[in-house]
Amino acid sequence: MKKLLLPIVLLFVATSAFAQRKSDLIAEIDDLKSKISEVEQELAKAKREISSSNAKAETLEVENAGLRDANATLLGNLSNFSELSKQNSNNVNKAMEALARKEKQLSGINDMISANDSTAIVSLTRIKQTLGENANVSVAEGTIVISSSLSNLFGSDTSSELTETGKAWLANVSKVIKSNPNFKTEVEGLNITGEFGPTFDQVSAVSKELVGTLGVSSEKIVITAKDGNFKEGVNIKLQPDYKGFYAKAKESAKAAR
Repeated sequence: MKKLLLPIVLLFVATSAFAQRKSDLIAEIDDLKSKISEVEQELAKAKREISSSNAKAETLEVENAGLRDANATLLGNLSNFSELSKQNSNNVNKAMEALARKEKQLSGINDMISANDSTAIVSLTRIKQTLGENANVSVAEGTIVISSSLSNLFGSDTSSELTETGKAWLANVSKVIKSNPNFKTEVEGLNITGEFGPTFDQVSAVSKELVGTLGVSSEKIVITAKDGNFKEGVNIKLQPDYKGFYAKAKESAKAAR
């Protein structure tokens, strides 16, 4: 028994030691597995972070490329804007120069119009001195209008034979026409009946008296007859020489260029 007891004890001790060693190995294996799992988790996390970083890097690269393109476009637009600004500045300067020329041209024409209006006003004063303060004389748009009734000129609205009063009035009117050689003369008959035959006879009689008896140039006289819109009578209109006026205005415009 003593001989068997010693091996048994040794076997038990060895078995116990082996079991303890196996338990330790299993614990170490479990610990290694745990560490491996942690490492794998860390590795997966690192891979995810690397993937996210790569994605961000790609996004930033795309954005950077877009920014470079936008910057190039902006620089191109700035260059175009600068060139356009220069062109616009040149165009504005040209427009201002053209406007200055136009203003100078219009200034010359306005001066001529003002001079014509002043001449009409001065002529109006002289006409009233010739015809008398009670004469029916007015100025409309640079045209001097001397008016008389049909009864004063012909004694009635249907007659075409001048009265002595009418002839005396026309004698003074002829003086006005001759003293204003730069004006054209229109003998205008106003009619309220719509029958213009008698009206033409009346203005013809007035024109004949002025030209044939009183010596007014026939080249300066025209006759017209129109609806008087509830007014009748004869108007002697002294009108500016528009042809000469526009010729002078044209020359003034050329000189201002």
